[in-house]
Amino acid sequence: MAELTVQNLDGVVVNVAPGQTVLKALHMAGIDWMHACGAKGRCTTCRMIVVEGPENLLPDTAPETRFRNNGRLKPNERLTCQAQLSGPVTCRVPNQTKLPHLSYTP
Repeated sequence: MAELTVQNLDGVVVNVAPGQTVLKALHMAGIDWMHACGAKGRCTTCRMIVVEGPENLLPDTAPETRFRNNGRLKPNERLTCQAQLSGPVTCRVPNQTKLPHLSYTP
């Protein structure tokens, strides 16, 4: 099990099982996370900003590479519906995809 820490959600820590996407682990932990396309890698609304541990993410998927190549995904961002962990990662929810019913810390 790898751990994902979400800095601006009061440092919540989520266990991510091998082969499980970050988004699936977040939802299984009861954490609401923006995702408009139904976790199919067709948009970028579920992105996270990787703050620490980028080396603990499996390589980009085809959708992530496509979004990166057309400038819709920054080098320090990953899609939670695609990303899988091999070790600890710390991330943040981007300002543009924060949900209005959740409280975020600076």
